[in-house]
Amino acid sequence: MRLYVCILPGYDKWVTSSDILSTIGYDNIVQHLNNGRKNCKEFEDFLKERAAVEEKYGKDLLNLCRKRPCGQSEINTLKQALEVFKQQVDNVAQCHIQLAHTLREEARKMEEFREKQKLQQKKTELIMDAVHKQRSLQFKKTMDAKKNYEQKCRDKDEAEQAVHRSANLVNSRQQEKLFVKLATSKTAAEDSEPVWWVREPPSCLDSEPRHVHSTADKAYMLHVNMLDKIREEWQSEHIKACEVFEAQECERINFFRNALWLHVNQLSQQCVTSDDVSQRHPEYCGSACWIH
Repeated sequence: MRLYVCILPGYDKWVTSSDILSTIGYDNIVQHLNNGRKNCKEFEDFLKERAAVEEKYGKDLLNLCRKRPCGQSEINTLKQALEVFKQQVDNVAQCHIQLAHTLREEARKMEEFREKQKLQQKKTELIMDAVHKQRSLQFKKTMDAKKNYEQKCRDKDEAEQAVHRSANLVNSRQQEKLFVKLATSKTAAEDSEPVWWVREPPSCLDSEPRHVHSTADKAYMLHVNMLDKIREEWQSEHIKACEVFEAQECERINFFRNALWLHVNQLSQQCVTSDDVSQRHPEYCGSACWIH
């Protein structure tokens, strides 16, 4: 993750979100990679368009020097000079057409590299998407277990309060209904506690409650532990993904930089070739015209 801490503004804030389901840090890394491929695509399109311009210019020069007459009635050395001149124009045209082919080849390499990186990123994203889905699903289960546990506890507390309020009731039938309700709620909330006190509530309710583990509590804790385990797995996969993305981004930057350097050198070579051809024109034409 070292690279992303350096090149992505605020990355340290993205990965320290308090929301356990937050993927903002991961999403921004993926977005940065997508932007990188977009930049490669833009350069690729630039090379293709430059190739089209070079090819059109070269073909226009060829049509000009092959179809357009230029001093065809001249004789002797001046005629020879004109023929050399047109041949040099033809050579320049061929150089531009060749440059167009070279640029298209470089664009093809950029496209292949970009698609290769896209496939590599997709593999990592599939793994991370599965982990994110598993984490979200377990979080939902944990929240449902928490709600169930809290509801069972509330039911038990309400039943106990109802029994206390009915202590002075003369109607034993109503008391028995409350005791049964309390027993039911206690069974649901504290499954391991015996219910022998259903018909003897006062001494049981006044006594110190024993430490018991309810079924709802156990289910809730089980989901919490599972969620923490999944969180650790997600963290591990996230670190692996960042390492893969870092290597991928380093590779992209190096490839892009080399492609740009090569392109500039190709343009420089084209200028040298054109300049070399152009310098031979006045030398030959000057001597030819002097002799003529």
